[in-house]
Amino acid sequence: MAGAVTSGLWLALCWALAPSADAQEGLCYEQFGAGRCKELLGEDVLQADCCLNPNYGYRVRAGAPCQPCRQAEWSDWAPWGPCSVSCGEGTQRRSQTCQGQGQCSAGPRKRWEIQACSLQDCCPVMGGWSSWGPWSSCSVTCAEGVKRRIRSCTEPAPVCGGSCPGRDSETLPCDTNKICPTHGNWGSWGPWGPCSATCSPEEAGPKPQQRRSRVCNNPMPSIIPPGLPCSGSASEDQTCIGLPFCPVDGGWSNWQASSPCSVTCGMGRITEKRLCNNPAPRHGGKPCLGLSTRSHFCNTKIACPVDGQWSEWGEWSPCRRPGYTGDISCREIVGQQTRTRSCKGRSPDGKRCEGSTIHIRSCYNMFRCKLEGHWSDWSSWGLCIPACGKNPVKSRKRVCQPTYPKFSMETQGVGSTGSVNVSFWGKPWPQCQPINGQSLEVQEKEPCLNVPPCPEEEEYDQPLFSAAHLARSDSQPNTAFEYVENFDDAV
Repeated sequence: MAGAVTSGLWLALCWALAPSADAQEGLCYEQFGAGRCKELLGEDVLQADCCLNPNYGYRVRAGAPCQPCRQAEWSDWAPWGPCSVSCGEGTQRRSQTCQGQGQCSAGPRKRWEIQACSLQDCCPVMGGWSSWGPWSSCSVTCAEGVKRRIRSCTEPAPVCGGSCPGRDSETLPCDTNKICPTHGNWGSWGPWGPCSATCSPEEAGPKPQQRRSRVCNNPMPSIIPPGLPCSGSASEDQTCIGLPFCPVDGGWSNWQASSPCSVTCGMGRITEKRLCNNPAPRHGGKPCLGLSTRSHFCNTKIACPVDGQWSEWGEWSPCRRPGYTGDISCREIVGQQTRTRSCKGRSPDGKRCEGSTIHIRSCYNMFRCKLEGHWSDWSSWGLCIPACGKNPVKSRKRVCQPTYPKFSMETQGVGSTGSVNVSFWGKPWPQCQPINGQSLEVQEKEPCLNVPPCPEEEEYDQPLFSAAHLARSDSQPNTAFEYVENFDDAV
């Protein structure tokens, strides 16, 4: 296999290396997604054994960050954080984390972006209170009550969500110098008394009864002036319902294996089951305590197959017309160009990439052609740069865009393929009226406002395998590593 050893090859070597005497043991998980480990497979598992399957996750110890077994790649951008101010213009930040084995790029395993934001165009302005209104009459006709007065937040009124500090009402105690009568009220019901039996008879007939009572003392009715007595009965009876038959607690049967190892490569589970039938619980007896199933991990010591993945398409080749010796630049002469891609990362027993390694299209060669141009609209404001540095700046720009000639955009394909589309290729020289002395691009910059300091970089665990471990001369691979496939068929 030609070419330099890639980072994917290094990861395959990590998985294939036999564990060394000082290899760490940790926690192995069957799933890794959204930065989290799921479905614990087992504890005290060698890193190399767990990462035989690149879809698994691994923790070197309980509570440590979870690392995927796959090759290192940047996670999705986290949601934008809160705006740094509640009104006016501020900034907000988001982050991206390098997850997996190896490095995504040189530098830290976390990077940031910052952009301008505004939650509210204007800032609140406080208002002022009016004068207090007159006091109201007393709230009761006997004993003591309160009187109240109010004011309004209108002098001046608040602006843009502002308010007035303080309360909009005041109260004072008032005394009518009259005694109020106290009416009687029941106290809380007492607890239900015991039932006459602990088990309800299965046959028809009288059922056990229970009683509860209450007292008119919450409060007692006054004598002078006379209060009303409590209404209703001081006690009540009810039939005891839901009494169980004599209970029989459940008991477990013996454990029995219910499945072989769940996988044919990497690590899986073996499951055992038992039944709550020795005896089964009856007549309200307690169910069996504990779980009806249990599992422990099994290790096939076989690496799982890794399917191939297409690389990104390469650059288009120059637009030329095969067999034509003249120059087709800037002319309505259809040429042809190609681009290629490669199938990477496949293990010997993994699936090949579907599709072709080469893409062919028809084209017009516009490379360095002088064309009439027109200025684009202003672009949106870009990110604040630097994201974590002093005096970040945002920018936007206008570019001189070419006006392509009205060539036919379809041509006859080879064989029986019918008509095919034609694309313009090459960077032309558009001719625009200069703006501020610039004829190709003008740019505008502004400082970003209210930028908070960047948080300190978080501490991350080291990758499961270091470069020093990979370079050990006594480490021997026990499986093939990576294949880069090229196919000769063309579209």
